[in-house]
Parts: sequence; structure tokens; C-alpha cells
Amino acid sequence: MNELVMAVFGAMLLIGAIGTVRSHDPFDKLISLGVLVAGVMPFLADRGYLDVLAATALIAPLSTIFILMAMRREGHGP
Repeated sequence: MNELVMAVFGAMLLIGAIGTVRSHDPFDKLISLGVLVAGVMPFLADRGYLDVLAATALIAPLSTIFILMAMRREGHGP
């Protein structure tokens, strides 16, 4: 993988991880986790873990939608 592209996705991983740890709002945490997952996917493809990549691409958005629906129902949002 190109070093510049790898550095950009590594920065996405770090930004997502730091954003998830530092934010207190649950919706912001979900956005940061989405950035983290987006940064991980190219590394999975580069290593050849296409089955894990496909599972991650399907599970991550679905779990985010279900968590948002549960948070809205329970009133944990702002």
C-alpha cells in the first residue's frame, strides 16, 4: 500500500479512537466509531482479509442504526 495512503488511514484510526475516548455525547461516540471503522477497512483489504472486510462492512452500519434506534427510544440522547 502506498505510504501516504497508509498514513492517511492511520490518522483516521487515531482520530476515531481519540474522538471515541474523549467525547461524552453518545451520538458523537458513534460518529467517531464510524471514522475508526472506516480507517480499519483499507488495512483489512491490504492484508487480504476480504471475508472479515465484508463482515465489517455489513455489521458496522447495521449496528450503528440499531444503537441509534435504541438510544432514541430510551431517551439517552441530548
